[in-house]
Amino acid sequence: MTHQHKHNSKFLSLILRHRPETIGIELDENGWADVKELIEKMNAKDAGLDLVILKEMVATNDKKRFAFNEDLTKIRASQGHSVAVELALQATEPPPFLYHGTVGKFIDSIKETGLNKMERQYVHLSADISTAEKVGGRRGKPQILTVLSGEMFKEQFLFYLSENGVWLTDHVPPKFILFK
Repeated sequence: MTHQHKHNSKFLSLILRHRPETIGIELDENGWADVKELIEKMNAKDAGLDLVILKEMVATNDKKRFAFNEDLTKIRASQGHSVAVELALQATEPPPFLYHGTVGKFIDSIKETGLNKMERQYVHLSADISTAEKVGGRRGKPQILTVLSGEMFKEQFLFYLSENGVWLTDHVPPKFILFK
């Protein structure tokens, strides 16, 4: 991945997940941005973007962070928003266990209050340990927490599966977390 491609991917993530006003666009209620307007306004910030490059960014993003609508006229982040959007996801029964990667400095707080969405719309959980390790490893030595998602579901907690395979929920109370 070229430096420019990586920079554009991070910039796109910032715009579609957190701060669309950075380039003066608005996301609709479902988080979609107009592709032509996005390209035009990103290019005003020296992105050097066109539809071919944007399609490549979406297709090659290792975390599948972005998605197009069917006719490629709109684009959105798959999850991870700190701006209010309705992703129109259907509640789905999760597997019995999901995983969350964090670092040691947050463990005491998590033991006290559980996993909270903080500035995001949802708590993000992984279906496999290796993904949780990558997530936790971004901030230091990863600590992997096992979430008793099947038990939570039995107690009426809602779970959603994003387009890119990330499990989402509003909150995970400490009693549903196994600490190693």
